[in-house]
Amino acid sequence: MNDAEITFTIRLSATPRGARLARRLTVQQLVDWTCPFETAELLVAELANNAITHGRVPGRDFRLTLTLTPTDTLCIEVTDARGDTMPREPGYGLLLVEALAEVWGTRLGPPPTKTVWAELRASKPPRPHRGFHDAVTQDPVAPAIKNKAPRERTSPNHPQTPGLPPHLTHKGDHPQLGLR
Repeated sequence: MNDAEITFTIRLSATPRGARLARRLTVQQLVDWTCPFETAELLVAELANNAITHGRVPGRDFRLTLTLTPTDTLCIEVTDARGDTMPREPGYGLLLVEALAEVWGTRLGPPPTKTVWAELRASKPPRPHRGFHDAVTQDPVAPAIKNKAPRERTSPNHPQTPGLPPHLTHKGDHPQLGLR
């Protein structure tokens, strides 16, 4: 648990490059704060993408704010320059935000801005999403792989050089091509 609220804020261009930077800077900031970053990375990617797609005004930036509270709640806020376009029917992206965040919402800021925010617990260990993990400790575990040597396929009619497919090794009869 932190003793004080910590905040990181940055303005980024409302371009795909700005959205990508928002995601990467979030990961770096959460690593610096020793917080799990996987879920926050996905949330920031979606919120920043929405800001550059639906909230973009030429010549205006969007703002990313990360706030870590003393109770280990991470608040992610993305503010864009289109307060006139509030999210309506949630599309796939906002369904993802709803699934990953503990709570999320929108608020109008000083005209012409709006902020879409999401909160999650920063102290939760990340869920394993790839590979094999120990059921108790959640540590990565290498899968048991049986190293079998490949069987050599040979037949009296089609001799084969080991390691090469039959069509590259046999120069004789080929019944499918009509060669005899």
